[in-house]
Amino acid sequence: MNDEAEHKLSGGGTVQDHRVFFPSLDRFNAFSDGVFAIAITLLVLELPVPPVDVATLPALKESWPEFLGYLISCAFIGGIWLVHSTLTKMMKRGDSVAYGINLILLLFVALLPFSTSLMVTHMSAPDVGAAVVFYGLNVLLASVTLSLLMFYVAREPALVVDQIADERLRLLYRERWVVIGVNVFALATAFVAPLVAVGLYLVSTVLLARFRS
Repeated sequence: MNDEAEHKLSGGGTVQDHRVFFPSLDRFNAFSDGVFAIAITLLVLELPVPPVDVATLPALKESWPEFLGYLISCAFIGGIWLVHSTLTKMMKRGDSVAYGINLILLLFVALLPFSTSLMVTHMSAPDVGAAVVFYGLNVLLASVTLSLLMFYVAREPALVVDQIADERLRLLYRERWVVIGVNVFALATAFVAPLVAVGLYLVSTVLLARFRS
């Protein structure tokens, strides 16, 4: 390793490159995993528990929107986590830009419990379209940010383990356009057929997990 590379890895950078390089991904992964775990935990806390003076099964049946929202969002967060884990396995280090994009991704992931609650609460309301659109926008932004992170890492050889990982990462990045395409279509559908869009959100979560590795 030459002096310039060592200077970069120590956080100094050059005149042309002011990025800070982080040799270890431990904190990158630990913080991300923590946000994913907390987001899923918050989702389950939103599930209603029937009162003791109400029949359990009918009450649970009436709560189907909450359980559907939990299923979709839990699967989506799980899919994001799987792709994120695959990505970091191909990385040998991160830099300030990768950390910044990752924080934006976590911002949208952390918002999912709120957007899920908003959607299921308004599932039978006249303004269900607006709630479903908001949820779809949240999901789309998370998907796009994840793809942006993959794209950035793939174009930075200093961050990738080796050439094979770099080629695999580029393939995964191209495959992710299928997921984003379904997200966009679902979001557009939400304006005219909100309940159909909810089903498409579920489809996108399946595709997200499918293209993890």
